[in-house]
Amino acid sequence: MQLIQHYFPDLSENQVNQFKQLEELYKDWNLKINVVSRKDIDELYLRHVLHSLGIAKVISFKPNSKIIDVGTGGGFPGIPLAIMFPDCQFHLVDSIAKKLKVVNEVVEGLRLTNVKTSHTRVEEINEQYDFIVSRAVAAMPTFVHWIKGKIAKKQNHELKNGVLYLKGGDLTEELETYKSATIYKLTDYYKEDFFETKKVVHLPIKYKG
Repeated sequence: MQLIQHYFPDLSENQVNQFKQLEELYKDWNLKINVVSRKDIDELYLRHVLHSLGIAKVISFKPNSKIIDVGTGGGFPGIPLAIMFPDCQFHLVDSIAKKLKVVNEVVEGLRLTNVKTSHTRVEEINEQYDFIVSRAVAAMPTFVHWIKGKIAKKQNHELKNGVLYLKGGDLTEELETYKSATIYKLTDYYKEDFFETKKVVHLPIKYKG
């Protein structure tokens, strides 16, 4: 938890309390339904929470923004971002029911009122969002195909509406056809070795009415 406060010193008392509760909630639920590996649960704040908040280093979502987290798994990056941006609306989607059960319990435990969840594939969702966030659930071409038609027309941020993707490794080949993509290295924001190859990819996507 000290890690989070070190990199995000301006958290409110409520946000600090919510971040503190995360560990207990995940450890408790992970014993019943395994959504985070044992190694990762011991380093929850580094490997999941701080990693998710890499997106918050790249952008500060404005109030009333709508964000969808595709393939949220155990609730990352959606839940940490929902704590960080309480005035934004988050939609967490996953096709695996047991993972969403944990997500729903954590959301309830934290009393997060700005999160809704859907047990479905993102292709089945007929809403539009300012940003689509995810943690490397597929190669970018596949992901872009899944989220077709999900980007809102109105631009409210300096960063253009589109995808904010947490990804690791060499992305040269994968992003070759996406000339408008910007790569933000998380080592520019965090000093821990874990982030050595981790990045946030911003891919603007044009609204298609």
